[in-house]
Amino acid sequence: MTTPSAGPAAADALTSFTAHTRLLIVAPHPDDETIANGLLIQQVRAAGGEVGIVLLTDGDNNPWPQRWVERRLYIGADGRRRWGARRHAELLQAMQRLGVPAAALQQLHWPDLGVTSRLLSTHQAAVAALTSAITTFRPDIVVAPALGDRHPDHGSAHVLARLALARLPSAPGLLTYMVHGLQSDTPALRLEGSPGEQAAKRFALSAHHSQLVLSGGRVQRLSGRAERFFAVPRPLAAPDGGLPWRPPAALHPWLRLSLVDAAGAHTWRWREAPLRRGDAGGYQLSPPRGEPVASPRFARLSLALPSPWIFDHWGWCEV
Repeated sequence: MTTPSAGPAAADALTSFTAHTRLLIVAPHPDDETIANGLLIQQVRAAGGEVGIVLLTDGDNNPWPQRWVERRLYIGADGRRRWGARRHAELLQAMQRLGVPAAALQQLHWPDLGVTSRLLSTHQAAVAALTSAITTFRPDIVVAPALGDRHPDHGSAHVLARLALARLPSAPGLLTYMVHGLQSDTPALRLEGSPGEQAAKRFALSAHHSQLVLSGGRVQRLSGRAERFFAVPRPLAAPDGGLPWRPPAALHPWLRLSLVDAAGAHTWRWREAPLRRGDAGGYQLSPPRGEPVASPRFARLSLALPSPWIFDHWGWCEV
């Protein structure tokens, strides 16, 4: 069942799939294609459309489920490769259950939990790789993670998708999905799914056995939600047009601020960043170049301290 609401042209196209629909899913990890898009995939395939998947990472940096399944404590490079191969096989099985052929998968093999690093350290190559994947499939619809997703691989995947699409002379429509976090906007598309589609999605998700052994309840809850797809919002900014964050002064020595756009990526220590205080007391970021850049521009605030917590506290905003 499809419940459309008002949205841009890309959202309108998503509500009326045909045999000409070409849907490309940007998935940071194996299982994102099913958790967030399992119903969407089925409905596009049922209409006779084509579905492609761009997988950014192999999902190999997933130590606690691997320790549980393999009954080992130490996991080295060989172990991570073995786990990545396992997750790849699970993904192919899930795709088959959703009616998507293995040939529809493109893999970039970036490090799991390393998409942000790839974006910041090899910016042009990373954007070019995703641009190539998009042009290879030639979609008319792209779905990618939401900018506000708290998993760092997901938020950075959104930035990469936006920059890649900005390179194209005629870009396909873009909608976003949220896995880790909440989206307050009204969805441009909401899919509840028929009982049969819901059952097929659960069957596809069960192929990702490695992700269910320790987090089955959480993954099932994420997958069991209605699939919601959002139009790209207007840039988030403070009332004075600056950054939305006001981090406490005690954290300033460990904060890192990054700026990314089509021209490149820059990262500064907070106290060395080109910041100024706005009239309302917030921070405004002066770009490192004086000339305007004809592309989206994104800022990220992070804490340069080791932590077992992988999710972003501040994450990305569009400026």
